[in-house]
Amino acid sequence: MRPKVKHHDRPARQRAAVWLAGAGLRPTRQRLALAEQLVGDGKDRHVCAEGLFEAVRDQGAAVSLATVYNTLRTFCDAGLLSEVKVDSTRSYFDTRLDDHAHYYWEDDGRVTDAPADAIRLAAPPRLPEGSELARVDVVIRLRRAQD
Repeated sequence: MRPKVKHHDRPARQRAAVWLAGAGLRPTRQRLALAEQLVGDGKDRHVCAEGLFEAVRDQGAAVSLATVYNTLRTFCDAGLLSEVKVDSTRSYFDTRLDDHAHYYWEDDGRVTDAPADAIRLAAPPRLPEGSELARVDVVIRLRRAQD
């Protein structure tokens, strides 16, 4: 899904700069352009690298697809995004960082947040000795029901 934030929207640019600064990241031109698309309007979103690349290019920013991938990885490493892997070849990047499950809509390749009551773990997973739980990722795959 492509984000829709106007390029050079002053509040959006400021929100993006604060988001980057909060993680200790230098606000390069490319990072600011990508961050503005991700968090400029203050809404949570799920984006794939290709959709983000198109949105940034549509706004006139000169950025390569490789830079988008590398920057998304940097944002994940800095704790600004989480990666939602829907299969071995496709990932989405989520601006919402709390623990929550996702729906993956197979019909149109979209990721949305699942409601808090979509799943319940009866108990914490049993962990191998010497390990600790980092997180539990849940992606519920859906398709439209056929009438």
